[in-house]
Amino acid sequence: MGNSPSSSSPLQTCLNGVFANNRGAVSYPSDPFYQLNAVKPYNLDIPVTPAAVVRPTTTEEVSKVVQCAVASSLKIQPRSGGHSYANYCLGGENGAVVVDLVNFQKFSMDTTNWFATFGTGTLLGDLTERLYTNGNRVIAHGTCPQVGSGDGWTDVFQRGHLTIGGLGPLSRQYGAALDHVEEVEVVLANGTITRASQSRNPDLFFALKGAAAGFGIITEFVVHTEPAPPSTINYAYHIQVGKKGSFANTFAAWQDIIKDPALDRKLATQVIIMELGMIISGTYFGTKEEYNALQFEQRLAQNATVSVHTLDNWLGTVANWAENEALKLIGGIPGPFYSKSLAFTQNSLIPYKTIQDLFKYFDSSDKGTPLWFVIFDLEGGKVNDIPRDQTAYAHRDALFYVQTYAVGVGVLLDKTRAFLNNINKMIQDALPGVDFGAYAGYVDPKLPNGQHSYWGDNLPRLQQIKALYDPRDIFHNPQSVRPA
Repeated sequence: MGNSPSSSSPLQTCLNGVFANNRGAVSYPSDPFYQLNAVKPYNLDIPVTPAAVVRPTTTEEVSKVVQCAVASSLKIQPRSGGHSYANYCLGGENGAVVVDLVNFQKFSMDTTNWFATFGTGTLLGDLTERLYTNGNRVIAHGTCPQVGSGDGWTDVFQRGHLTIGGLGPLSRQYGAALDHVEEVEVVLANGTITRASQSRNPDLFFALKGAAAGFGIITEFVVHTEPAPPSTINYAYHIQVGKKGSFANTFAAWQDIIKDPALDRKLATQVIIMELGMIISGTYFGTKEEYNALQFEQRLAQNATVSVHTLDNWLGTVANWAENEALKLIGGIPGPFYSKSLAFTQNSLIPYKTIQDLFKYFDSSDKGTPLWFVIFDLEGGKVNDIPRDQTAYAHRDALFYVQTYAVGVGVLLDKTRAFLNNINKMIQDALPGVDFGAYAGYVDPKLPNGQHSYWGDNLPRLQQIKALYDPRDIFHNPQSVRPA
């Protein structure tokens, strides 16, 4: 498996038959500008050449494409948005068949139960607008508008946002994006089209909610929704004075606030450290008076420029998230980059001395690029309420994540990778014996034993389910679940 076919291969003959009435729906490496027009890699540091990229319009066509790939002993991966940190939506290595779900754009809202049904080619920005304009409804999700609802290994994000996690500002109240999923339509490795839910194919449904890349191609989601918040408080504390070592106390205060189990679930907050300084920002889903009672300004705003404003329009709130300084620089723009993550629990908070050492390291290290970010995101709340054995997503005890991210200027340098690796090492060395998890939405192709880091104690069960539904490992990328 994994070998690209020749121009006269059985794969090409098979796919050309599937798309006989729409030759433009399939592309091959021999086509002009194949990489630019069809492959469209997100991480330019990881070159990948798929055997073919197809753009079906129906689930039946997806089924036939899967059968073509199986007949040619090739791997297959779906793409919806294409924001995979390791190009896993392209297979992650040469020779896979890529199913681009861009044409799966259906949407409907059942106003009797407020369940929404939509295609997996829908981008988050479009989904947010469609939910809101069809009853002022929302689901919890991340903040990058270009991410596909079914794509991922990024924000997030087919193998992604609704099937890896989907963590964002509303998650403390409503859970991860995948916790909204009630039912899916999915194409299996033998080409069968079926549906999965808690009552139908429940083991498959468990696997698809957190590890879908290795189990099938989802073509349709059914999700429960929530009423949109009537107003929100968006806040930001920009700290740009002095060296980053001087920010350590402010970060320690942030960690002290968010570790409180009784912290108001209406608060979403993150810390971003970058070349220009540090920003503590987020959203409070309540009144200005309730937000003021949290006393964030008094506890955090040392040498800071403070911005706090109220928005009474949900779409305006989501647009404000997309204006996040880091997202403006990295969201949706292909480039050579590397990223890592760690999950923290109440029992693995960062010691104060390590915080001091980290912020000194941010000042002293040679990063090889000015485009670097260290992002701490608060989770907890509703995400923690759901038992670990309910979904493949395993980090139900995560209090917050750190994501480190660096973009090369032209090329990604070894010293840039070393900078990110050393951040993780400093934290792990300070907490010996802690089995840190990693978020599969921030996939790290160089992570040893990545499957365990992504799925933890759920991995053995996933391997058993994989053996049942995809024993030949047709749905495959370098870090997807393998059959037992």
